[in-house]
Amino acid sequence: MAVHGNLADAKAAKSVVADTVKALGPIDILVNNAGVYEFAPLGSIMPEHFHKHFDLNVLGLLLVSQEAVQHFNANGGSIVNISSGVSTVTPPGSAVYTATKASVDAVTSVLSKELAARKIRVNAVNPGMIVTEGVTAAGFHEGEMRTWIESVTPMGRVGKVEEIASVVAFLASEGASYITGETLHVTGGFR
Repeated sequence: MAVHGNLADAKAAKSVVADTVKALGPIDILVNNAGVYEFAPLGSIMPEHFHKHFDLNVLGLLLVSQEAVQHFNANGGSIVNISSGVSTVTPPGSAVYTATKASVDAVTSVLSKELAARKIRVNAVNPGMIVTEGVTAAGFHEGEMRTWIESVTPMGRVGKVEEIASVVAFLASEGASYITGETLHVTGGFR
């Protein structure tokens, strides 16, 4: 089942959560994975570029989380925020995107404390370069950027979608029942 909406819009975020609850029942796992990324050097950053990133990557995550926690049952559950390894790698030309993902890391820490009493764990996964549809569409799946990342990654390669999915599944599971407020870098050792 797919539910669509502009998560940077409060009304749409509320609708997406409501439609999901209507179809699937109470929430026990939320994975905040919606995001956008475009790199731009300092001289090219425009207000539109800034707002496009912050409105979805940070505000959208907050709006969906705010709405979703109202639908968690008394047993609590897990929120997993997808951040990025760029929050610590900080590559040139990524100031706005990197700032959004550093914000996601900070929000994760804050919400883990805020929601602990409700038995809702909040953690972040910070992937390195993973060959996703977005990476392929941006043309990063091959060429200079990939070559550079592979050359500075101790494991010598980029990651696979499955390698992120398994970490998210673990953090959402009972196996991670005593883990909250953590930011787990899944970057092949590149930091």
